[in-house]
Amino acid sequence: MKTYVCQVCGHIAFDQAPVDCPVCKMPIENFENVPDAIKKPLDPENLTEDERRHIPFIKIGRECNAISLNRCVDVQIKVGAIEHEMISEHFINFIDIYIDRKYIMRAMLTPKRSYPLISLCLNVTSGSLSVISNCTVHGNWRTKVALEET
Repeated sequence: MKTYVCQVCGHIAFDQAPVDCPVCKMPIENFENVPDAIKKPLDPENLTEDERRHIPFIKIGRECNAISLNRCVDVQIKVGAIEHEMISEHFINFIDIYIDRKYIMRAMLTPKRSYPLISLCLNVTSGSLSVISNCTVHGNWRTKVALEET
């Protein structure tokens, strides 16, 4: 799988670069193929302290309380099993959400005033949910879950 990164806003696109960036609207010329754009744990069964601070954890709820539709899924995303600091020099900058490798949304975070945790309600019941967190010092980290299995 190829990963294309927007050199303006850091958005990651899978397989091919979009004509225009869905986040900052810059044209395709601003995308670069970066094979190692997303960091992976060396041993997923034995995460290091740094990995435990950066990898997004996803909690799925099937009983959507916000919307009266049966086809919604509550999602809570927390970056890090160990709380990540949110100081000006080192913080989680954004959290991007994808369904089946298609970009859905970005949550922008600010140091000192926010925690690296978001909750949202998705209008989907199946597919692959991917979450990418971006640390200003340690780069991009991804977690992926199949919604059917949650």
